[in-house]
Amino acid sequence: QAQLVESGGDSVQAGGSLRLSCVAPEYIYSRSCMAWFRQAPGKEREGVASVNIRAGTSTFDFSVNGRFTVSQDNAKNTLYLQMNNLKPDDTAMYYCAADLDATPFTCGLRFREVVAGDRDAAKIYSSWGQGTQVTVSS
Repeated sequence: QAQLVESGGDSVQAGGSLRLSCVAPEYIYSRSCMAWFRQAPGKEREGVASVNIRAGTSTFDFSVNGRFTVSQDNAKNTLYLQMNNLKPDDTAMYYCAADLDATPFTCGLRFREVVAGDRDAAKIYSSWGQGTQVTVSS
């Protein structure tokens, strides 16, 4: 059973915006290192952004840098992914994940290593949601 719950996915036209939400149990959210991933049909899963909850810092994959931002509501144990200027290439299932072994100093580093292909996301992020679908039409 997924412990993280994503929502907010929808179908939009290119140039539009969406905000995804990820609600986590307190014991996961408090561990401070979460991330967004996405997977399009026929493609490998790719990292979108990593968030150090405690520090409020984030790391983005270059493909979304400048268009996507993250925010958090600590009172609600909720992480958000704001997606602007969406493109058809952003069409994918979006997943929220938690790295329970990272420290505040290694959170972003471990994400970058996953993005670079040096680490397996499934071995770094031990908790995942079921995903929310984002479809962008041209």
